[in-house]
Amino acid sequence: MGQSDVHGEPPEPGYEADSKDIVVFRIRRDSECSECNRELLRGSLLCLQNREALCLDCADLGHLEYLPRGDAALTRRARKHSGLSAVVLEFSRSRKRYERQGILAEPEAIEKAEAECLVDADLRAARQARQSVIRAELDQQYVLTFAAMVRQRFPGCPSGSENRIAEHACRKYSGRVGRSAMAKRLDSEAVFLAVQAFVRHRFTDYDDLLTAGRDRAEARLEVEGKVSEVLARWREGQPFN
Repeated sequence: MGQSDVHGEPPEPGYEADSKDIVVFRIRRDSECSECNRELLRGSLLCLQNREALCLDCADLGHLEYLPRGDAALTRRARKHSGLSAVVLEFSRSRKRYERQGILAEPEAIEKAEAECLVDADLRAARQARQSVIRAELDQQYVLTFAAMVRQRFPGCPSGSENRIAEHACRKYSGRVGRSAMAKRLDSEAVFLAVQAFVRHRFTDYDDLLTAGRDRAEARLEVEGKVSEVLARWREGQPFN
């Protein structure tokens, strides 16, 4: 699937060559992931790798949080603190070019950047606005049901982690596994994939391998044993913190 097939618009000439950033696109029409065939609705985010369209989970960016543009200091600090980050672009038909919409960064990095900004400016209102957007995007009943399935299948997972997994996976327009058709049917495979991704990013050095430039497939293979070990322990009701 080529770039024009994904976006419905030609890419801005030279933007890939001029940037060393990982680039994520907000799509203007419905598409699907080339790797897992997950449905990606208009407004979702996807990443192009080897000219293939990947959802955030398959691109191993699903654990990152979206930070909209608008506060240069906050964006700069979030990127500084985030080991892995990406730039979000969207095509502007009126200007005939891709424009930055924000970044994806680690949630902890965004929180640390917000705390630093609060020290030198009153940005509490901006933080509250961000949280209200997040809450508005969540279907609470759906998230609670998804979290309950996580706890049921993996009773050994740390207390509260089922809620973090569900809230992260089920964010609207994220293109993550929790928003897929199978997840909306509460398919057990969707729950497994969400927990697997959580373990990969939180309990292994997978992100460090990506940051060091390792191939995604090789990095996954390297941490596969640790991921399987944690999942097996959790499935049997044994903690692995």
